[in-house]
Amino acid sequence: MSSLYLLNKPFNVLPTFTDDQGRDTLAQFIDVPQIYAAGRLDYDSEGLLVLTSDGELQHRLAHPKFKLPKTYWVQIEGNITEEALEQLRKGVYLKEGITRPAKAKIIQIDEPWPRTPPIRERKNIPTCWIELIISEGRNRQVRRMTAAVGFPTLRLIRYAVGEWSIDGLAPGEWRKLDVTLTPLPKRATHSYKNRRTNGRPSSPRPRRR
Repeated sequence: MSSLYLLNKPFNVLPTFTDDQGRDTLAQFIDVPQIYAAGRLDYDSEGLLVLTSDGELQHRLAHPKFKLPKTYWVQIEGNITEEALEQLRKGVYLKEGITRPAKAKIIQIDEPWPRTPPIRERKNIPTCWIELIISEGRNRQVRRMTAAVGFPTLRLIRYAVGEWSIDGLAPGEWRKLDVTLTPLPKRATHSYKNRRTNGRPSSPRPRRR
């Protein structure tokens, strides 16, 4: 049995517990020792951050090979076209290569909660919300994807990671869940152990003299 902590991370909060520049961190919202974020969520993004002290669970949640879906609510500038949505679904070319196919659709939602500061709005340009589901974790991937199809991201909220979501959590609130890990196949377990030791035995070899 492992413990998961689901936090609805507010806007402009670092996904770490310390900062030498005086910025807001997770320590202001959750006081549980020896837990770490499983995957990144940028300083200027909001929503679900999953934390745990279990190294294997953290690996399964964060590593792209497990293809855990991540669901985002994205407020974009302009009214997105079906052509742009289809591009997101098929994969978008970024500088490091094409993205995996995503699920993308327009959603009708009210503002989930006020953001401070609010998004920049232009009087003559509308905004809309889309739901984007991806199974990767490239740096600022969602923002880069929407920009690549011509619709810049104004606000980004991660709604869910796998089966877990921010339902019932206001910004800054968290809850604890106990989960049971399904054993990995032997090959995957071996790969995980090698990753932890960089392919070397876990016990150091004696040095020759």
